[in-house]
Amino acid sequence: MINKINIVSEHSYDVLIGDDWLTRFNEVSELRGTVLVLIPEDFDREFAVTASLSTVGSKFEIIRLPSGEAQKTFQVAESILEICGRINLSRSDLIVGIGGGATTDLAGFVAATWLRGVDWVAIPTTLAGMVDAAIGGKTGINSAHGKNLIGAFHSPIEVIIDLNFLKSLSERDKNAGLAEVIKCGFISDPSILKDLASIELDFGSLISKAVSVKGAVVSNDFKESFNREILNYGHTLGHAIEMDSDFTLRHGEAVAIGMIFAAELSHAHGELSSSDLELHRDLIARFALPSSYSISAWDSVYGHLTRDKKNRGGKIRFVTLKSIGSTDRLEVKDEAQLRKIYERIAK
Repeated sequence: MINKINIVSEHSYDVLIGDDWLTRFNEVSELRGTVLVLIPEDFDREFAVTASLSTVGSKFEIIRLPSGEAQKTFQVAESILEICGRINLSRSDLIVGIGGGATTDLAGFVAATWLRGVDWVAIPTTLAGMVDAAIGGKTGINSAHGKNLIGAFHSPIEVIIDLNFLKSLSERDKNAGLAEVIKCGFISDPSILKDLASIELDFGSLISKAVSVKGAVVSNDFKESFNREILNYGHTLGHAIEMDSDFTLRHGEAVAIGMIFAAELSHAHGELSSSDLELHRDLIARFALPSSYSISAWDSVYGHLTRDKKNRGGKIRFVTLKSIGSTDRLEVKDEAQLRKIYERIAK
């Protein structure tokens, strides 16, 4: 059974949630010439994706990538673009990213860059990728100055989600992905928070709800003029911590800490209630996600905060909550104020 969610941004495309990615992938690829497939080497080894594609024909060009954030570099992107030139990839061809959020970020960035934009398909294989990275058209790579500072808005023509991929994930990776689901509950759909309290989680339903939240926001504000910023709840500090940890923390783990910080910041400014603040802590704890970070790391973390993409006029811009499902913005220039909140969650 396939659940289809339509997203309208610079063009309309579907997110398909089901259990047979390969059949749909072959249907999409059938109408194309060359199909450039980007896939992390460790994932390909585990699932033998390349072997299954090789039975279809010679139209597939496979590029095996490093794992995780190591693939989101100038060097890796440049090497792929060189291959695009060598095989004369045209606008009638297709780029496909099969992997976690780093892979779909990279695939989308290469697709946005080559010939100023060719079609691409996202096949996310992690929970975080399914509910966040592959949805919305943000593509990019990292630089030494920050995460995702280099990129473009370029939506895929389709997102194919296969729930069977979740079976391969460790509990740590599932929980890290759930951080993005929790975020969607806090910023827009409180029913998600109730679903997360269930003894048995319905991942199909949770993914559908989270994708619907992001899809609605993106359809309303594709290039993050204002409304789309709500999707960055917890991400301002989260990205800074992720960079400081040299990506030893999963994205969702860093975002979980960032949500606790954002909730504390909201509460300190008289917006979020004590009970809603406590709900943050309860949910983060339930899924064994971290809620604090080293106090000694503040100077480094603050340095990363000052380079966040949302900053305006020397002020660090945070998405905050007035209540569950109701967001706000807060701009802070005073480092001491931020450090005081950080100290509440530091260890």
